[in-house]
This record gives sequence, C-alpha cells and structure tokens, in this order.
Amino acid sequence: MRKNKLAIFDVDGTIFRKNLHFELLTHLIYAGIFQKTSKEDLNELYGEWINQEHTYEQHRDKMLQIYEKNIVGCEERDVKKIAQKVISANYQRVHIFTRNLIRKLREEYHLLMISGSPIEIVSGYAENFSFDDFFGSIYEIDDQGFYTGKEVFIPVLDKGKIVEEFAKERNFSLKDSVGVGDTESDAKFLELVDRPIAFNPNKELKEIAEKKNWEIVVERKDVIYKIN
Repeated sequence: MRKNKLAIFDVDGTIFRKNLHFELLTHLIYAGIFQKTSKEDLNELYGEWINQEHTYEQHRDKMLQIYEKNIVGCEERDVKKIAQKVISANYQRVHIFTRNLIRKLREEYHLLMISGSPIEIVSGYAENFSFDDFFGSIYEIDDQGFYTGKEVFIPVLDKGKIVEEFAKERNFSLKDSVGVGDTESDAKFLELVDRPIAFNPNKELKEIAEKKNWEIVVERKDVIYKIN
C-alpha cells in the first residue's frame, strides 16, 4: 500500500549523533585511500569545531574542501567499502528522539532522508534504517570507476527545492508532512511541511524556528526537552 504522507529527515546531528561525512573522511585517511598528510588538516578542523571557532556551515565547507581535494583519482569500490565499515561501526549512535520518531512514523509515512554527506555513506545509512528514499552528495565517476572530483549534486545548496521536486515528481502531498533538521540548511524544507521540528538546533535555525513558531526539541544525554 502506498504511503501518501512524507516524513523528511536530515541525518548529521539529527539522526546520527555525529557527522557521517567527518567519520567517512577520517576512515578514508586512516585506510590510506586519502593522503596521510590530510590527517593534520582534519585534526585542525576538529579542533576548530570543538573550540567553536566557526559556524557549522563553515565547518562543513572546510570538510568539503578536504574531501574534494582527496577524492580525485580514488576508486569508487574502495570508498564504498570504507563507507560500509563506518556504517557498521556507527549505526547505533543515534538520537533517542529521532530514532523513536522514525519508528512511530514508518507505518504511515514515506521516509525521506536528505543529507550533504556523500551518497556512498548516505545510501547505506538509509538502508540500515529502512528509509524509502534518500539524497546525498554525488561526485562524478569516470568510465573506469574513479572519481574526478567534480561535484554533480550537492543537496545542501537547496534542500527545499529538492523536496518540492521530489514531492511533485512522485505525486506526494505535503499535507500532514513532518520534517526534522538541526541547522539552517534544513530550514528550506522545514518551512514546506505541516509539522516542522528543529531538533538540537544551532543558533541560526533556533532563531528561524522561534520566529516561525516551529516545534523545538532538545535532547541532552537521555532526556528530551520540548521548548515552547
């Protein structure tokens, strides 16, 4: 039976407690698929994030720069192999609120995952949680199965447009739809749904959610707070 209602979830910081792209990048470096010298760049990036020296968007942009510089010439099957290892090691590291919400909505909602992390790891993560569809960043692969480094599809540029096009092409109504995200890049799809949830929002999304009177949920350790 077709499920007509959509439930849209961001992944990093929303379902997964950490960042899939960062974990993939770390494992690719340690496996020797990416340059070992990039370990210093990664450590610096992590330190800046822990010390709150820049916003999440700036953090993501720097992470993308490291990834795109190293992905050139890598073989697709090697990256997919490492992505699967990351998923196997981290699939249980999820937030209680979104884990339970996914379970609750699964029977009646078409579950859509949308992330800026590479499609190689997003696809496996979506499959692990039995999502119906997913979007992740795509990088060009040549005829021999090697990455060129060229961006083909980057969802975080406009998640709202992607959701609108998906709903139109697949004939989904956004009536009674649900959306969950944690940063301002998620705001464009949250404003499309009937029940937008800002989950553990950063400052930018929190301000948007407050102005638009969206539901704000914060999870701290094993306690969930709903903020009016």
